[in-house]
Amino acid sequence: MKVLKRIFISLILLGGVGAGAAYYAWYPGHNSGARFRTAPIQRGDLLCTISATGTVEPEEVVDVGAQIMGRVVEFGRDPKDPSKFVDYGSVVEEGTVLARIDPTPYEATLEQAEAALQRAKAELLQLEAKYEQAEKEWRRAETLRSKNAIAETDYDTIVANHKAAKANLEVGKANVRQQEAAVRVAKTNLGYTTIVSPVRGVILDRRVNIGQTVVASLNAPSLFLIAKDLRRMQVWASVNEADIGRVRVDMPVRFTVDAYPGELFHGKVSQIRLNATMTQNIVTYTVVITTDNKDGKLLPYLTANVQFEVAERKNVLLTPNAALRWKPQPTQIDPTIGSSSSAAKHSQGQEQEVVWVEGGGGLVRPVEVQVGLTDGVMTEISGQEIQEGMLVIVGEETTGSTREAPSGTASSETTNPFLPKLPKLRGAKPPPPP
Repeated sequence: MKVLKRIFISLILLGGVGAGAAYYAWYPGHNSGARFRTAPIQRGDLLCTISATGTVEPEEVVDVGAQIMGRVVEFGRDPKDPSKFVDYGSVVEEGTVLARIDPTPYEATLEQAEAALQRAKAELLQLEAKYEQAEKEWRRAETLRSKNAIAETDYDTIVANHKAAKANLEVGKANVRQQEAAVRVAKTNLGYTTIVSPVRGVILDRRVNIGQTVVASLNAPSLFLIAKDLRRMQVWASVNEADIGRVRVDMPVRFTVDAYPGELFHGKVSQIRLNATMTQNIVTYTVVITTDNKDGKLLPYLTANVQFEVAERKNVLLTPNAALRWKPQPTQIDPTIGSSSSAAKHSQGQEQEVVWVEGGGGLVRPVEVQVGLTDGVMTEISGQEIQEGMLVIVGEETTGSTREAPSGTASSETTNPFLPKLPKLRGAKPPPPP
């Protein structure tokens, strides 16, 4: 009997709790205890930007290579300090010696070419002498033939010898020209053993050491990387395909680098490259930004956080984006608004931008707004009822929970998914955990 009595009492208690929950859920004023989190409408400036990440690059870089193979035997002297060799960061002039490759094999090649040229010239002198002799014999044969004083066979032999001597002379001249070209090639290769700077600039990278052998085959090996002018720099920014349509040439840009926290740099778009790249199904375009670097603060290859200035508004009314996202529960809307009001249209999913303000008694009412630019945090708004300093609702605080406007959803509450969802009675304390 005692067991049945306990079961009966438990059923009565559960029924009372259920009745209280139903009364709480359907009672129109059960949210009157909610406290709304508000923010004032402010007047200020708004800048709409596109964010991207880029790399600071020198405007013009020259890769100095070697056109011959050989062993590096020494570096050139630093123009500013002749006691030192050129190295990373050295400022060089056009024609400054950067490095020297062992010239011994190329000097030997040049000597061989010069000797071959001298031999070819000597052979040419012999051929010229033979040609002169053949020329004289041919003229005598012509005279004798007019007098019928020479046999035809002898005359034919003299003519053939004359033509052969003339041809050999041309071969000798060609041989001399060939050897002269070989000498020029040998001199040029010998000159390539001295690596000089083609431009005035700063050495960004030295890629060889003393004693290292460079091999020039199909591609010239890179020895030095020289930035022509570090007073003007570029930022190569990767822009997502969803934003590239709003980027245009000469668009103002602002960016920061981690090397100088809090300092803002400015530039403008100089080029939009069309060779897109795809990484993990994400398409990006490279946008080149030109910036002034007269003070020399920007160093090559710094990471830049870029913002493209799409549009700007001055002295406009601004509201937090959370105010446009927040939506009330149906029981929180002032019932005097009417079904044809903005609240009814908004709750039915129609395209109507509103913000919500407190209307008294724990209820809210909508205020129609026209939305302008947004920077992701604040949005430009206007409307007949909108005034500077007006408090708009951005979230809600109730007993035991806080409800704010999330991104892309109507509302959310902090709950434990592993506990039963019991109704919250106003003024009642939560039961202790079992």
